[in-house]
Amino acid sequence: MKFKTKYFSYPYLVLMAIFIILPILLVLLYSFTEKSVDGITSIKFTLDNFGKFFQPMYLSILGKSLRLAILSTIICLIIGFPVAYIISKSDISKRSVLLFLCILPMWMNMLLRTYAWMTILGNNGLINQFIMFLGLPRQKLLYNDFAVVLGMVYNFLPFMVLPIYTGLSKLDKHFIEAAEDLGANSFTVFRKIIIPLSMPGVVSGIIMVFMPAVSTFIIPRLLGGSKDLVVGSLIENLFITSGDWNFGSAIAIIMMIIILIAMTIMNRFDIDKGESTGLW
Repeated sequence: MKFKTKYFSYPYLVLMAIFIILPILLVLLYSFTEKSVDGITSIKFTLDNFGKFFQPMYLSILGKSLRLAILSTIICLIIGFPVAYIISKSDISKRSVLLFLCILPMWMNMLLRTYAWMTILGNNGLINQFIMFLGLPRQKLLYNDFAVVLGMVYNFLPFMVLPIYTGLSKLDKHFIEAAEDLGANSFTVFRKIIIPLSMPGVVSGIIMVFMPAVSTFIIPRLLGGSKDLVVGSLIENLFITSGDWNFGSAIAIIMMIIILIAMTIMNRFDIDKGESTGLW
């Protein structure tokens, strides 16, 4: 029986090879090759594409992308953890409604959600209309880092809430009861029991928010304007506008390495946290 069932995995392996492994190999090939004058990629291996990225101009773009992504992730964590905790502590009859309200914006296309914020934050948007109604001067809320971070937090917040909620909902209440029996107050229980046991969900949420935030290009383009580039917009311009697939592929590989390093650090932090508390 085991000999027969293993063949069921072959179609999935083929799909993974076609849609995951093959595109990555193509990106690697482009990143290590150079573009000829007539636009045809030459099979001549070079590291110039990677070396070009470490110029000050591109490093500043990378720094800004990381700064916005980290800031958005921190804000999502600050907002998402209490929301997930409240949902996990709610009555079972109310949890489904609260979760539905949390994921409801994800039913709409991300592009439309971002356009909606353009309407809200614009010079004649709802917020500025209200500000001027109060007799205050019009504020520039669009085409800046504030708008980009706000758009990222709005779009990626559910990716922080759901993993943390999953971890909190599976939390063994016997740990809390044992801590309370030993005289721990609510703050000590939260700090010593709930936070350590929720770390797997926190780490998953951080990874799920940081990855799209550091590589997104729709939100910075619409809410941040075209003046200041981020890495996602830079890659898009290289592939679509300038046609420099080689340099764009090299940047994509560098971003992939950065994300893998961040995931490794967060997973290691999760393990160390669990070992230090002795809870698992």
